[in-house]
Amino acid sequence: MSELDNQNLKNLLEAALMVVQHPLSLEQMQNLIDPENPPAKKTLRAALAQLQQDFEGHGVELVEVASGWRFQTRPEYHALLGRLWEERPPRYSRALLETLALIAYRQPITRGEIEDIRGVSVSSQIIRTLMEREWVRVLGHRDVPGRPALLGTTRAFLDHFGLKSLEELPSLQELMEVVPDPQLDLPDPTADTARPESETLQ
Repeated sequence: MSELDNQNLKNLLEAALMVVQHPLSLEQMQNLIDPENPPAKKTLRAALAQLQQDFEGHGVELVEVASGWRFQTRPEYHALLGRLWEERPPRYSRALLETLALIAYRQPITRGEIEDIRGVSVSSQIIRTLMEREWVRVLGHRDVPGRPALLGTTRAFLDHFGLKSLEELPSLQELMEVVPDPQLDLPDPTADTARPESETLQ
């Protein structure tokens, strides 16, 4: 493909991002445009930044998440747009949300460690649901008797919640607005503690 001028590049990226059902990475955009002589990632990022500005004040926005770039509706319209679908989104139990929060903030973590913190057993169905949603996966096994599975979050988890990385996880105050009074022994978000390594998201 011949080299695209800035406007045509923006138009192509806009069209591609509108038709796909998943985020597009910069590498996928490069292959779309010209696998043999792809544009530089810096060029793509500049075009995407301009495209973001073009959509300011619109009902949809262009955002970067863990897996790439995507268009999504602005949060303030989610509730109203939900009326367009007869099937209601699933409602998750407090136990599931608490388990997911512990995995996100304490990963890698075993099921037994989650149970120790919560003080109750974790249903196999909860772990199965999180894995079926592709929010959680097994990262490895703890080197102790029984070799329990180490659980961590996935890129799909970040994508679903509109995050680029674990560093963007909400504060505990924001989390408790979703799960009121969760009674979780989670790390203090103001403490200078390192987030899990990025390898847990590969």
